[in-house]
Amino acid sequence: MTLLSAIGILCTAALFGGMAFFAAVVAPVTFTRLPPEMAGRFVRGMFPIYYLWVLGTAGAGAVALLPLRVADALVLAAIAASTAWLRQSLMPRINALSDAAQAGDAAAKAGFDRAHRLSVIVNVVQMVVAAGLLARFA
Repeated sequence: MTLLSAIGILCTAALFGGMAFFAAVVAPVTFTRLPPEMAGRFVRGMFPIYYLWVLGTAGAGAVALLPLRVADALVLAAIAASTAWLRQSLMPRINALSDAAQAGDAAAKAGFDRAHRLSVIVNVVQMVVAAGLLARFA
């Protein structure tokens, strides 16, 4: 195994592990242990960091794998690119819609629900793809 291959595998494992830990531990524990308004603020503060983790591990893995496994590198690059869109575009929209919904805007609540559902779907697809890449390394 080459150094680049090892870095690619490590980055992919860190990517999937971080995503799985956030989804399976951080978010559920936060919402069961904190009051709803505090939990919402905490998770809102965590998402930019979470997205940087996903972006960094997927991006580094893509760079490491590019000379060795172009298809896998492109998949990781797609995860990084979609995460950049989530972080820079969709997340601010979700936050604005959430604020408007909490202020009583019924239309914003429906928009928030759609945007949040889209972010969850993208995140689940990213996790499944990352797990698939790990399985390919096995």
